Amino acid sequence: MTAGIALRKAGFDVRVYEQAPVLTEAGAGISLSRAAQSVYAALGLSDELAALSQVTANMAFLHYRTGALLAGAMDKGAGSGNAQDPLAARQMHRADLQNLLTSAFTRAGGVLHLGHRLERLETPGSVVKAIFANGETVEGDLLIGADGLKSRVRTLLWGERQARFTGQVAYRFLVPIENGRNFLQFGRSAVFQGPGRVFNRYTIRQGSVINCVGIVKTDLWQDDGWSIPAPRDEVRAGYEGWHPDVTGLIELSDAIVKWGIFDRPPLPQWSQGPITLLGDAAHPMLPFLGLGAAMAIEDAMILARALESDADGERAFGKYETARRPRTVTVQDQSRRQGELVQNADPDKFDARAAPSHDPAFYAYDPITAPV
Repeated sequence: MTAGIALRKAGFDVRVYEQAPVLTEAGAGISLSRAAQSVYAALGLSDELAALSQVTANMAFLHYRTGALLAGAMDKGAGSGNAQDPLAARQMHRADLQNLLTSAFTRAGGVLHLGHRLERLETPGSVVKAIFANGETVEGDLLIGADGLKSRVRTLLWGERQARFTGQVAYRFLVPIENGRNFLQFGRSAVFQGPGRVFNRYTIRQGSVINCVGIVKTDLWQDDGWSIPAPRDEVRAGYEGWHPDVTGLIELSDAIVKWGIFDRPPLPQWSQGPITLLGDAAHPMLPFLGLGAAMAIEDAMILARALESDADGERAFGKYETARRPRTVTVQDQSRRQGELVQNADPDKFDARAAPSHDPAFYAYDPITAPV
């Protein structure tokens, strides 16, 4: 959606084909970095986004048993919206962001088609043909595959490449603030870290809901689905002996879902002729820096800038990939490193200065001014 909005504002005719038959309220919390906010500021969406999100003032990294502060600082704010700094990093519900962007895309003249699952691609002459499972075939000058970790576009271009299971499973659930307020003594945004485990929680929707995500190292994984129901007992067992603020939220959990965390090495290239990849389709990110969505948003702006500045679409794709590859490879690598550090066997030895999350240069990237 971000790429579609940016391309529409650059004057392109954009059609988005989504395999889901309807857009539902999927997912939960999402983090948007300062770089992502600069994109939305350039697209004129800062005020709308601020009304639906919470500023990430501070992040506390805490000892899994004692709650002792290991790094960062506590955020004692209420989690209400704040539009004073349009570039402030924010957290929000993924569905709220999806609805905002879908509305902005259609207002900008973009066209969204639901219920289109891609089956084949053809490149006869100077066009791209996309053939969908519903029998429809569409043509365009260029095609962008923004279809995630299990990208069909990537598979059609370079064949099936199995993702590697990292030996970690993530659990997600939401808790209403009126139920879980007593378990926020360390502020509205905190990460508890311990041996082979991490538990992240922060408030969303104007402080009315607590978004909880736990990541557990395990070899027991039999499915590669995204939203598999998980029993509370399974999550409870994973965090036995942890701080009461963690176990208390787990006891309040309902409708828990889990998914395996998979990783892929960097692709040798993202583009082939009039087709390119964007976001997780090109460079899937582990979740430990909270930059997966931000990388796709940065991609979207750089790609739009490249296409706006060069009438040759294939050449513009090359510029886009050259501009983005160093940044995304670095973030992929550092996300892995961050995960290793926060899941260290002895959190008392955690050195925040060695963590990528402590490096200000990491968050100084600006997709509006970065060279293309």
